Amino acid sequence: MSRSTHILHHSHPFFTSAATSAAITAAASPAPTTLTSFTVTPPVHPWPRRLTPKTLASLISRQHDPNLSLQIFHYALTHHPNSNNNHLAHHPIPFNAIILKLSRARHFPQIDAILCDSHITDEQPLITLIRGYGLAGRPKLALRTFTRIESFGIQPSTKALNATLNALVQCKRYDLAHFVFKNSMAKFRVVPNVVSCNILLKALCKGNNVDAAVRVLDEMPAIGVVPNVVSYTTVLGGYALRGDMRGAKRVFMEILGKGWIPDATTYTVLVSGFCRQGMFVDAIKVMDEMEENGLEPNEVTYSVMIEAYCKGKKSGEALNVLDDMLGKNHVPSSALCCRVVDMLCEEGNVENACEVWRKLLRMNCSRDDAVTGTLVHWLCKKGKVIEARKALDEFGGGAVPSLLTYNTLIAGMCERGELCEAARLWDDMVEKGRVPNAFTYNMLIKGFCKVGNVKEGIRILEEMFESGCLPDKSTYTILIDGLSCARGMMEEINKVVALAVSAGADDDMWDIFLKSVANNLNLNAAEFDRILLESVS
Repeated sequence: MSRSTHILHHSHPFFTSAATSAAITAAASPAPTTLTSFTVTPPVHPWPRRLTPKTLASLISRQHDPNLSLQIFHYALTHHPNSNNNHLAHHPIPFNAIILKLSRARHFPQIDAILCDSHITDEQPLITLIRGYGLAGRPKLALRTFTRIESFGIQPSTKALNATLNALVQCKRYDLAHFVFKNSMAKFRVVPNVVSCNILLKALCKGNNVDAAVRVLDEMPAIGVVPNVVSYTTVLGGYALRGDMRGAKRVFMEILGKGWIPDATTYTVLVSGFCRQGMFVDAIKVMDEMEENGLEPNEVTYSVMIEAYCKGKKSGEALNVLDDMLGKNHVPSSALCCRVVDMLCEEGNVENACEVWRKLLRMNCSRDDAVTGTLVHWLCKKGKVIEARKALDEFGGGAVPSLLTYNTLIAGMCERGELCEAARLWDDMVEKGRVPNAFTYNMLIKGFCKVGNVKEGIRILEEMFESGCLPDKSTYTILIDGLSCARGMMEEINKVVALAVSAGADDDMWDIFLKSVANNLNLNAAEFDRILLESVS
């Protein structure tokens, strides 16, 4: 070994002997220590220093993200100081809050995990879960939860029974609701009350078993339950639902015979039954009787009457009732406003419909894009595209119209040859964040083809591809029809065929496309084959 090599070998800072390495390691590394404590970061900041069951429930309920609510729940039970002293691990209030939050988000597996790991001492969280299953359309799970209440050492209450019955009726499991009610005392040791009976009556009536509902109504006193106005109104509604207005009126007279005063709901159910049978005179008489007895029709009563008149194409009567409704300071829903406007437009009274909508807006009705879209549609249908654009600006109220409304107006403008206005509206739509779809492109292509500017239509087709929006059968049909009207456009034909090939058109679309090209453009077989070969090469 040369000297230089020897010196290099012993002086290199990264080259040491085993003994030297061990000494360096021993000097540089601190002695190992035992981890005696650690801190878990709370899922939200600031975390309350004093955490009570109500504070925890409020914290869980305020979160928009159910997963964050679950993290808060677990952290409070496992890492919050003195959580056991506050009885957080067994208190029903935070349990009810987390189950409500998770059930609304349909996070039922997480709820099952919580129930398995927790000691439930109150049935309220389980009642909340039963209601959640009902809203989610899961009747069997709702019933299973009810039958599991006893496994937690809790005797089910009438409140839990009623929640279960209501969940089953919500899910249209009327037979199952009837079974649970019949076995409530013998199998579940729960005594039903008047609310339980009313839910059963509702189930029987909705299942078109009104005769059985009448028998239950008659037998209620025998089990110690006194029927109330709701009980009789439910049966009345069952008769009305199947169109037996004599039976409904008979039940109504029974209510009066008992000295009870029917409420607005009872009158409204009777009005609705007469309206469904087209018996408008009788319905109005009921509303008059209602006012004579000191009860004002409510928003639902008026809405039922107006909807029935709209369905019967009786615009004058509908507007009269609407005026009465507004005069009593009742604000109609957006759906009802749209129904009235649509009825007037169908009768050809678009201008009157616009005036009615202006009046409704002055009465503080909420602006609704569906109503605006309806007016735009009917104005365009009458060829009044300029008025339709004004209506969009007037009734929009600064809100961004839906893509459907934009498409309706663009289609109307293109149909009338107002291509410059259509292009300006297109720009406005894109600026406001609405993304054109195949229908939007098709209408613009059709507009240019209609005025003989097929080249501009093809340019829009290319733009359509660039934006990632794939053409459909209508797109190619529109272009082919446009090309058939313009002769000597072989270059444009080649371009359209090439774009169709590149798009990977399916068999049905390709078949329609080829037949249309061959028939409309009068190409011979050799010329047609040449176009195809050039397109795929």
